[in-house]
Amino acid sequence: MEKRIINPWQWQNERSYVQAVEVTKVEGTLYVSGQTAIDSDGKSSTDDMKTQLVKTIQNVEKVINEAGYECKNIVRLNIFTTSTAELFSCFDIFQNWIAKHEIKQASTVLEVKNLFETLKIELEATVVK
Repeated sequence: MEKRIINPWQWQNERSYVQAVEVTKVEGTLYVSGQTAIDSDGKSSTDDMKTQLVKTIQNVEKVINEAGYECKNIVRLNIFTTSTAELFSCFDIFQNWIAKHEIKQASTVLEVKNLFETLKIELEATVVK
């Protein structure tokens, strides 16, 4: 698999995403459903945004690893949140995770009215190998 990052500008670098990712010679593509802060028994978290973000990231990693893929090969990561203000107050957690895995992904952040039950954040990923 080969990846090429397309960034006509530099400003997005501080926001932990890229403008486009071209992928060629792919062996497989994993489309990860939106992951949230739901525990292994299917119970939705009632915690704050920071705690939910950490659990959501853990769930994304679990699905990707179980499928035999690597987080570093996430090429698309959509973020759905009930509050961008709350999310950005703890965005360093997300940015540190991106940096840790050297992820270079195209992203969209959307503030939505509601997510399932008491959830505040949902991450949807596309991963290649």
